[in-house]
Amino acid sequence: MRGREEAASGQAVEPPLGGKPADGTQADGTPADGKPADGKPADGKPADGKPTAGAAGRQRAGERLRQAILAGDMSPGQRLVEAELAAMMGVTRASLRAALFELTTEGLVERIPNRGARVRSVTLDEAVAITECRMALEGLCAAKAAERVTSSQASRLDQLGEQMQRSVADGEPLKYSALNHELHRLVREISGQGTASGLIERLNGQLVRHQFQLSLRPGRPQASLGEHMAIITAITGRQPAEAEQATRRHLRSVMRVLLDQHQPEAPRGRQKAGDHE
Repeated sequence: MRGREEAASGQAVEPPLGGKPADGTQADGTPADGKPADGKPADGKPADGKPTAGAAGRQRAGERLRQAILAGDMSPGQRLVEAELAAMMGVTRASLRAALFELTTEGLVERIPNRGARVRSVTLDEAVAITECRMALEGLCAAKAAERVTSSQASRLDQLGEQMQRSVADGEPLKYSALNHELHRLVREISGQGTASGLIERLNGQLVRHQFQLSLRPGRPQASLGEHMAIITAITGRQPAEAEQATRRHLRSVMRVLLDQHQPEAPRGRQKAGDHE
């Protein structure tokens, strides 16, 4: 996750969906003249220059916006200007507007009366409530995964666990965060619980900013590594109840950290009761 955390309220969309980096190339690495080596326009428009309309345009705009929001390339509160986005993506404004409505139903975008659309900001209370829902759904997926896991899938889980251990030992929090996401994705895949998986993915999309902050919190990878290893051990050991409980313990820990990081710091030289150096 690249995860930009700058306050961007009131700004239009920035790269990689638009804009030119300092080196004269587009955000996708094509030349600034918009003519990449294959001769196709860099803005995604068809060869005839006409914007894509209908379902195809809505799908293109929706996929690009969703990807940018989930990758953290758009900041919470960032304005989504229809005319600019439609031109940038080579779609009609009607298709762009339909994509924004779709993303609104997913909780990624919000529409403000008389002000247009913007990337939705998720409050702390909402983040905690979403994590509570994830606890039930991901616990279910972990239990189902423990029932269904094959030998090859168990080997892949063990491999992920070893990679997570190495990333923590090497002090690579962003790599650990990526492996963390892959672990949870793989557990959902193994579970075969398509309905729960779809709900989890939609919930996770609303937590990008909070998850990015957690991934960089000092000591968080070390603290959560044991929780993830417990999930892996229970699933590969084909222990559904233990897998569900390990997943719930992990997400309870996530909620505690979410709440702790929003607590005001105690005055220097004075510790809160129960704090230890």
